[in-house]
Amino acid sequence: MQHKNSIFSKPEYDAETVDRFHSLLADAHNAKENAYCRYSGFKVGAALLAKDGTIITGCNVENASYGLTICAERSAIVKAVSMGYRPGDFVAIAIAASSPDFSPCGACREVINEFGDEMIVVFEFRGETVVSVLKELLPFNFKL
Repeated sequence: MQHKNSIFSKPEYDAETVDRFHSLLADAHNAKENAYCRYSGFKVGAALLAKDGTIITGCNVENASYGLTICAERSAIVKAVSMGYRPGDFVAIAIAASSPDFSPCGACREVINEFGDEMIVVFEFRGETVVSVLKELLPFNFKL
């Protein structure tokens, strides 16, 4: 089932998978409500889907020293690592923000890349749900 107003970089996803991505996005929207964003008022939530079916959420946490702010995507990944997950353990990450024009920042794309350039990234942009493989969002990624 292809949801209305969705953009898929790989249209071969089956209905169950598409529904799972939309459910993951709903989890990200729920996580965004926990954001600590007293300076910008800009809430972001992330939901990371592990291969074992576990969903790990995170939200942005701002700081008066703005450079110390942590994005929701990195918050979820750091939480997952502290739970014992490692690169290759993830299927997808969904990110939801309090803005209609949102995509993961460059720093978050690189951090997600550390955990798998085949990871599916789901977010909303200009009223549409975007479902893309990370390496399409970050084609010239950094690797050691």
